[in-house]
Amino acid sequence: MEDKDWMILETLHREQNITKTAEQLYISQPALTYRLQQLEKEFGIKIVNRGRRGIQFTAQGEYLVKYAREMLLELRKTKEYLWNLDSKVTGILRLGASSSIASYRLPSILKQFLEQYPDVEVRVVTDWSSELVHSVYKQNVHIGMIRGDYDWPDEKHLLLEESICVVSKKKIELSDLPNLPRINYKTDQSLRNTVDHWWKERFSQPPSIAMEVDKMETGKEMVLNGLGYAILPTIVLGEQEDLHKIKLTSKYGEPINRKSWMIYKKESLDLQLIKVFVDFVRNMEFGQLK
Repeated sequence: MEDKDWMILETLHREQNITKTAEQLYISQPALTYRLQQLEKEFGIKIVNRGRRGIQFTAQGEYLVKYAREMLLELRKTKEYLWNLDSKVTGILRLGASSSIASYRLPSILKQFLEQYPDVEVRVVTDWSSELVHSVYKQNVHIGMIRGDYDWPDEKHLLLEESICVVSKKKIELSDLPNLPRINYKTDQSLRNTVDHWWKERFSQPPSIAMEVDKMETGKEMVLNGLGYAILPTIVLGEQEDLHKIKLTSKYGEPINRKSWMIYKKESLDLQLIKVFVDFVRNMEFGQLK
């Protein structure tokens, strides 16, 4: 069994589809099927069952996938260790970032970092912050840049703290919100819980949802066109001066802010590349978004 076989099993388990797996790995379907048959012959087991609904891994197949994932992780760690022996800062940096950080903060960070360390290859995935916490824990990524407060038992660094605002095209009063059209957007559970808690502290009736859009940026565009109000963190607003903003505060008058964090495992700092990047980010001035 070779590392290509580990990748086949891991990808097939993720995609649950022969055609998609072959496309992902840039091999033909017959070649993929043949390799699966050879693995089944080598181990004397049935790895997958094929039916009308696609493929289903057997118990033995599931165990083999677990082994494949462990071996891929060990192979990656071995490569990283070998790169670490070099005095140059080189290797593959795996980052996970929330979509907002990836849109508004990460590009400038990576630009400056790669100007200083051009031999580094960066691979970025975006996901919900809750999923990124799991990705860092499972070591699928070295570092996560997440938004909101999550239970993370290892190392973390505060990137920025921002206000959350009621945003509208024209001036409105908070007391009128239940009767005004609100624009909702898909976001992570942390922000949703914060906004919902603030609303329930102030109002005894639900908001009047006029639109459910895909992301914050779409919601902002709807607000800019006077189609309703939205409750948005300031990272998405930038220097937008043509919007009316009211900062959220608790019933005690305290500002309700949203924090963004860089999380990582302390043991990963043994790799020079990770330590250099963490130090680089920690030394940057993010400040507080008003």
